[in-house]
Amino acid sequence: MKLSGAEILLRALELEGVDRIFGYPGGAVLDIYDRLPFSPLKHYLTRHEQGAAHAADGYARVTGKVGVCFATSGPGATNLVTGLATAQIDSVPIVAFTGNVPTFMIGNDAFQEVDTVGITRPITKHNFLVKDVKELADTVKKAFYIAKTGRPGVVLVDLPKDVTRELTDFFEEEYKFPVQIRSYKPVLKGHPGQIKRAAKAIASSEKPVLYIGGGVVSSGASDLVVKLSEVANVPMTATLMGLSAVPGNHPFFLGMLGMHGTYAANMAIQESDLIVAIGARFDDRVTGKLSEFAPNAKVIHIDIDSAEIGKNKPVDIPIVGDAKLVLEELLPEVEKQVAKNREFYALREKWLLKVRSWAERYPLWYEPSERVIKPQFVIQKIWEVTKGEAIVTTDVGQHQMWVAQYYKLKFPRQLVTSGGLGTMGFGVPAAIGAKVGRPDKTVFCISGDGSFQMNMQEIVTAVQYNIPIKVGIINNGFLGMVRQWQGIFYQKNYSQVHLDVQPDFVKLVESMGGVGFRATKPQEVEQVLKEAMTINDRPVVIDFVVDREEDVYPMVPPGGALHEMLLPTYGKKRERKAV
Repeated sequence: MKLSGAEILLRALELEGVDRIFGYPGGAVLDIYDRLPFSPLKHYLTRHEQGAAHAADGYARVTGKVGVCFATSGPGATNLVTGLATAQIDSVPIVAFTGNVPTFMIGNDAFQEVDTVGITRPITKHNFLVKDVKELADTVKKAFYIAKTGRPGVVLVDLPKDVTRELTDFFEEEYKFPVQIRSYKPVLKGHPGQIKRAAKAIASSEKPVLYIGGGVVSSGASDLVVKLSEVANVPMTATLMGLSAVPGNHPFFLGMLGMHGTYAANMAIQESDLIVAIGARFDDRVTGKLSEFAPNAKVIHIDIDSAEIGKNKPVDIPIVGDAKLVLEELLPEVEKQVAKNREFYALREKWLLKVRSWAERYPLWYEPSERVIKPQFVIQKIWEVTKGEAIVTTDVGQHQMWVAQYYKLKFPRQLVTSGGLGTMGFGVPAAIGAKVGRPDKTVFCISGDGSFQMNMQEIVTAVQYNIPIKVGIINNGFLGMVRQWQGIFYQKNYSQVHLDVQPDFVKLVESMGGVGFRATKPQEVEQVLKEAMTINDRPVVIDFVVDREEDVYPMVPPGGALHEMLLPTYGKKRERKAV
């Protein structure tokens, strides 16, 4: 049966199990959009291409499926770049389709022509330029395979306009054949010998720590990680991306580690004799001063991407493979080793008592107030009102760290945040994608006043499609995290961080068709949250006017080691200082 390239693309997406697309049309993709009304695929028209990429990202993160976005050539494609880079560094599977000028015009500097493949090569797992309609179906199939296998990532498919218009035969049964790419065969199962070595090391160490990253979430290994912790009596800590992998209230969970990690998590890492890193990449926000990170610890590193193993931190026992498959083999071996060691539980109990003493002595803390709203108080109230069950998206900055510290997550894929790239403007469109993917869940975006203004136009998208996301703006009238750094490390030289002139967010949201609330006193916080939770047909935005100069603590200074944390002032008893 002969179909146009546009029809082949849409049918291939159906066969890949796609049912939701986020995008923005333009001249180079008009043939695709011309056929879209005759397809069962549901398309969401965002108000900016960056919003489309972030929405596809949010959808992928909460569902585990491949997110899909469309954009036209030139500025349409370049507007996707930040969103694609955000997803790629956080290992989120997305396939992006961009239009381009006809093949015979490529390289002529035609209207709205850019080298999309060249521009996006450094920020994608792979990309394609389709030059012949006969190659289109096979390219789409490969794109989805690459995006979701091995370490997930972003694949871009660039489609010249004549390719989407031309006709060719499409054989649906052939499309369903398994993908074979000789040069791309990810290792999924761990080496048996290395797994046995790891089990012995875990059972014989005195002060081990499980260091959990986002790979645990994407592989579906959360239950296995918790079981490993319980079987071997090992405390757990997580990166920002790994936070939802284990329940936030688990007795062995120490909270997030790193620059704004808990005292207990950071000190456990620094004093450990064995780190079991699972689906994590030892990035700078976690390690601090790398030469002083876990100075006495051996390292077991489990990761599906061999390039990450040993990249930043030397590794004693490397295991390349999918976290879930590796842990399925590792757990029985650990159980055998634990059974052989009679002194095992006595050794571990001593370590666990020490770790718990750190948590009790230096808990997460802020100075409560009856006069001004503390941002940490807002996060705690959102947690209470949502019963800890909401999918939470964030933007980037202080509010993001307060969410990591004070919203105790319960289940995998519950936190949707830009960890690696740190993208302001991510939260609202990601929340839209998350709500589309999980309509059964409350989706709460927690943003800052600076971040919200980056992509606030996407509230209109939520209104158009009756997507009832909740948005809480932590409004301190500053670019808060930049102000904090300038205050601590630049002698309070507050340069270009004041947001004294900004919209009336309540009126703005109402003008877009949403519902707006504002809270200026602590007594109003719970009330507006409860009112917001009763609205289920439109987006709701709450403007929380908070303490302007509240800082995020603990904090590891730039260039400092994890044990050199700056701590909050605990009442009037203790000065904030390096520990």
